[in-house]
Amino acid sequence: MSEPKPVKKVALLTAGGLAPCLSSAVGGLIERYTELYPDIEIIAYRGGYKGLLLGDSIEVTEAVRATAGTLHAHGGSPIGNSRVKLTNVKDCLKRGLIREGQDPLKVAADQLSKDRVDVLHTIGGDDTNTTAADLAAFLADNDYDLTVVGLPKTIDNDVFPIAQSLGAWTAAEEGARFFENVVAEHNANPRMLIIHEVMGRNCGWLTAATADAYRKRLDRLEWAEAIGLTEARKEVHAIFIPEMEIDIQAEAKRLKAVMDTHDNVNIFISEGAGVETILKEMEAAGEAIPRDAFGHVKLDAVNPGKWFGEQFARMLDAEKVLVQKSGYFARAAPANVEDIRLIKSCTDLAVDCAVVRESGVIGHDEDDRNILRAIEFPRIAGGKPFNIDTPWFEELLEAIGQPKGANIAQAGH
Repeated sequence: MSEPKPVKKVALLTAGGLAPCLSSAVGGLIERYTELYPDIEIIAYRGGYKGLLLGDSIEVTEAVRATAGTLHAHGGSPIGNSRVKLTNVKDCLKRGLIREGQDPLKVAADQLSKDRVDVLHTIGGDDTNTTAADLAAFLADNDYDLTVVGLPKTIDNDVFPIAQSLGAWTAAEEGARFFENVVAEHNANPRMLIIHEVMGRNCGWLTAATADAYRKRLDRLEWAEAIGLTEARKEVHAIFIPEMEIDIQAEAKRLKAVMDTHDNVNIFISEGAGVETILKEMEAAGEAIPRDAFGHVKLDAVNPGKWFGEQFARMLDAEKVLVQKSGYFARAAPANVEDIRLIKSCTDLAVDCAVVRESGVIGHDEDDRNILRAIEFPRIAGGKPFNIDTPWFEELLEAIGQPKGANIAQAGH
């Protein structure tokens, strides 16, 4: 077996929505290459796959390498993101990323070849890495000598078969911190209903983890019940996620009792909860359903938090409804200590795999003893549901007095 071709130049790109890991992952890759392989050239494509298609890149100079450690303290991505699907020719053409008659995959492959790139590091969620899989397959089928090594970014934590996506722990912690301030609004009005909408299209992990993190923050506080400062009024009273069957009438009855007793109700919902019902209502009303380049429904236009607020406001006799979304606050935060530790282990292995020309997405493989490895691209898929039978979530529901209901995701498999 011949030795793999030496790596002389690598490229980085970040894509999709933000997560509290992108800046740190970019910094981690640059640091690791500088530590072990300082002679390997590095470039970064601006704005994800958009920059790749347009040939818009940044050279990682000695000055950039010297300040790479600074990136761990920042959120966002210093090299920019975009949502581009390389197999969606119509969308790429509409956005001016290719010309009529061009194949985006070939344009991307030719740009990488023109830039003399040996290894492409993609940092993104399931859409980014399924696009990377399409690109890797195209490169292999058309004899381009190039390796693709992905890193898993998604605050939803919903990528098969990866146990923990980069940035998800931080997003839960930041969402909890966000709600710790918002919940004080219950003092502003009698019979207040507060809806905390958390990101998570198909997966409720982040909503559940955010609620759990928030309740742990409550445990650190002291109370003054004699004057009305009670833990019960700041409690999480309900959690609604896509994987769990919701009996709205039964929940309304339970939550009405909470409202009557404590004068407020706090609900955590996933942005994907109840979406099917809302879409049916929109279709029945003849409303157009907005979708992105990947065909996903644009949830900000559907607005599940508002819909849940309207349903429960009437049933709970709420005087005021406050809907607050922590998504942009949480996803743009810098990575916390726990995530940085995970990011560091993944970026180190990503470089190790790159120099031996091993393609795949770096993560703990749930189908292979949770070993950290380069997972084969064809096995990467989005939409991994949260298992509501997970012990910590069952304990969480029991603590807030909410019946668990049917596990829709498990029943569907």
